[in-house]
Amino acid sequence: MSKEKPAETLTRRERQIMDILYASGQASAKEIEEKLPDAPTGATVRTILRVLLEKGHVRHRQEGRAFIYEPKAAPAKAAQSAARRLLDVFFQGSLERAVSGLLDARDSTSEAELARLETLIREARAKSPKQP
Repeated sequence: MSKEKPAETLTRRERQIMDILYASGQASAKEIEEKLPDAPTGATVRTILRVLLEKGHVRHRQEGRAFIYEPKAAPAKAAQSAARRLLDVFFQGSLERAVSGLLDARDSTSEAELARLETLIREARAKSPKQP
């Protein structure tokens, strides 16, 4: 299952805010509020941002009267964490089920993509310890 520490666990709203920050790179509380579905009040958004600061997920700087927030983790690290959650939650930790599900979800897959997947599988095989 997931290897996330309890302090790294995000609520639904915290995850929505982090998604907005990863998509935009940075944003003010007002910009985040405008992009949130079923947006809570501005004060609630600022409270959630303060919690994300305390948890160490975001950093901020002041520009005029507004604080500008950005994610602390690099997008690649966040993508890995999201992929682990996706595997754990929807595919019971099975990479095979996840790849199958993703391929089934597409209308078509190009020959170039399939060739790249074959290369990735060969590379993973080379890195993987040999099983008897």
